[in-house]
Amino acid sequence: MEKELIINSTPTQVELALLEDGKLVEIHYQKTNEDFSVGDIFLGRIKKLMPGLNAAFVDIGHRKDAFLHYTDLGPKLRSLLKFTNSAINGSISTHRLDNFTFEPEIIKTGKVDQVLAKRQQLLVQVLKEPISTKGPRLTCEITIPGRYMVLTPFNDVIAVSKKIANQEERKRLHLLIESIRPKNFGVIARTAAEGKKVADLHEELSQLLEKWESIFEQLHKAKPPLKLMSELDKTSSILRDLLTDQFNKIVVNDKQMYANVKGYLSNIAPDQVKIVQLHKGGKHIFEAFGVNRQIKASFGKTATMNSGAYLVIESTEAMHVIDVNSGHKMPNIDQSEAILNINLEAAEEIARQLRLRDIGGLIIIDFIDMRSNEHRKTLHKFMRDCMNKDRAQHTILPLSKFGLMQITRQRVRPEVKINTAEECPTCSGTGKINASILIVDEVERDMQFILQSRPNSSLVLKVHPFVEAFLKKGFPNKQMRWFRQFYRWIRIKSDPNFHLNQYKFFDSNDDEIRLN
Repeated sequence: MEKELIINSTPTQVELALLEDGKLVEIHYQKTNEDFSVGDIFLGRIKKLMPGLNAAFVDIGHRKDAFLHYTDLGPKLRSLLKFTNSAINGSISTHRLDNFTFEPEIIKTGKVDQVLAKRQQLLVQVLKEPISTKGPRLTCEITIPGRYMVLTPFNDVIAVSKKIANQEERKRLHLLIESIRPKNFGVIARTAAEGKKVADLHEELSQLLEKWESIFEQLHKAKPPLKLMSELDKTSSILRDLLTDQFNKIVVNDKQMYANVKGYLSNIAPDQVKIVQLHKGGKHIFEAFGVNRQIKASFGKTATMNSGAYLVIESTEAMHVIDVNSGHKMPNIDQSEAILNINLEAAEEIARQLRLRDIGGLIIIDFIDMRSNEHRKTLHKFMRDCMNKDRAQHTILPLSKFGLMQITRQRVRPEVKINTAEECPTCSGTGKINASILIVDEVERDMQFILQSRPNSSLVLKVHPFVEAFLKKGFPNKQMRWFRQFYRWIRIKSDPNFHLNQYKFFDSNDDEIRLN
């Protein structure tokens, strides 16, 4: 499988599109001023205890207080609180836990007001980003992730990713990590650790310990709310979590971002720096790689597949519902086989849609009814295989007697929603438009004004592709006539995102010339 990461960087946000064999499977947005990401570590202060919910609300600097449930406190909460308070008042002098005396663990069935108090300071990590009207969700089980492993303070557990199936490799990693891990720190070996040498693992473990040391040093005389560790930016975290030998291209449209990505890769995977490319050319990077087209085709209420079958995707507050429809092109083969083939195609598309839209929570899928138990088992197994590539934790139940499949999928971020419905290109919803034949007159009037006010500047006109074709049609065409009229060659470019009557002028630096 070939994987490509396309990165569109603008002054206000970074857009990342992950393609697998040319198909868009994930899209991520990050605004440059975002302050709260999953994995960020804060020193917070408890604002309110809610015994009825068995939870606490914590001030970490967000406009809405963050939510911390008892089940997310972790058994080592008392030890974490002791370490935090000791680091703040300076009674301990090292971030190492070799000689740290642990406190008794809290019980799973306890109450929040028995272990926490109002205005208490504690170390917390963002578990889920703010979603809808809810603030961030927190945990006190601190984890510091790297590419090959995850460091878990106040823990003695060594775990190996379930995706590493080879028992010999699992045993090798367990023994290696046991030999290098510091006392009272747990380690989780990630899938990327498979086949890595002890030197690679030891080097990363040292880097993770340095991060923990930085957190410890910042705690001295600290006052909440305070961010102690930021998760990597979206680009770097995706590279850290997803980068494998299957990646064959990373394309970036911004020189600064290009340098950042190359610099990050030179640290974590020097042999893959060569796959990073800087996009050049007049076309928008998402347009050049077909990302915009796939976004338009993949989002919205209906998603159509190659066979003509389609999905209808509806969302409510409680769940997401997906209906599979055969369309009008049922093949002329055995009906039960045809239905199975459509359901299998739908399962593959649904797995892609769940990743692409980052749909989480409860998902109900109404497949086309199948009477054969064998076909139902085949569909369930195929759905599980399709979802194997999904990084989010998920559970897939077999088809119920009503032909419904239930899936639960981890939700850590708001669902990606892109409105692909376009406003009427000319009337803007009013039902009335200016005569389209007059657009050329409007362009010429604006062009004449610009050329008089900027007599020496180059000029580029961007229009809808239909208008571009009209302006370049025939001999002599409009573009040639303008050259005779203004003694200036006006470059014409098309932009499929423009509506029919929309046009813009740009100078030689590709800066828009605004007329109002």
